[in-house]
Amino acid sequence: MALVMTPSATGRKLRGSGLDRALPYLMLGPTLFLVLGVIVYPLIDGLRSSTGFFRFGRLVRSVGLDNYSRAFADPAFIDALLTTARFVFLVVTIETVLGLALAVLVSREGRFIRRIRATLILPMIITPVVVGIVFRLIYASDVGLLASIAHAVGLDPPQILSSGTGAFWGLVVLDVWEWTPLLFLILLAGIQSMPVEPFEAARVDGASAWRSFVDHTLPLLRPTILVAVTLRAIEALTTFDQVYVLTRGGPGTSTQLISIYGYQTFFQFQETGYAAAMLFRVALVVLLAAGFAVGLMRRRGR
Repeated sequence: MALVMTPSATGRKLRGSGLDRALPYLMLGPTLFLVLGVIVYPLIDGLRSSTGFFRFGRLVRSVGLDNYSRAFADPAFIDALLTTARFVFLVVTIETVLGLALAVLVSREGRFIRRIRATLILPMIITPVVVGIVFRLIYASDVGLLASIAHAVGLDPPQILSSGTGAFWGLVVLDVWEWTPLLFLILLAGIQSMPVEPFEAARVDGASAWRSFVDHTLPLLRPTILVAVTLRAIEALTTFDQVYVLTRGGPGTSTQLISIYGYQTFFQFQETGYAAAMLFRVALVVLLAAGFAVGLMRRRGR
């Protein structure tokens, strides 16, 4: 006669052998090894590399913190830093304003409104590399979409990717098109979670829609806006895929963000230590911004 072990008997057996205490750690083991291999080890190795001088991929000597101090005397690094700051400020500002406007416009429920919401989030779900390729085809001065439209109406095709200013603003338009839906979703969730009592009281008092927005919507939405802006700024600071596909930092250095300059320093110029030190600075800024965003979300959740 076969013996069937009941769940209670299995539990007693595990407790008796001590496996009940070790089981949670054993189940976390694969994830722990994955985190150590993908995140922790690269960070430690990158930190070690940032203090060394390499030649043809081999460590020649240790230079301490020279790679970190070198960045302040590097005009290309300063230029990339300023370009990145200008890019982040413009895209985050434009996306926040557009995202808030769209969230307010479609905050009410309705079948047609739900379809609009679904349409608005489509750009965000497309792979950034694909977005870069599509916009490169749109901006192309010979067979691009804008060039075809210009030829159809008898105008000269716009030279977007061949000029520094045009390429930079073309990159800004690309980023705004792709990531405004993220701000829209966050701010829409914030609007829908606001209490309705202040708005009903304002309506009874005869307040206009604009006064209600200024006096109630914006103050109540301020924590959500701060979280959304911080998260988007972190993402914009590390933008790489779209820039690499669209302009590769050119023409000249007009779209050379800090991520592109770090990539070129590492892979093209083979300055491993300097590139690691440079990108560690960016990582530190990202970690500080992420900590700020987490603090805001915890404060908002209380």
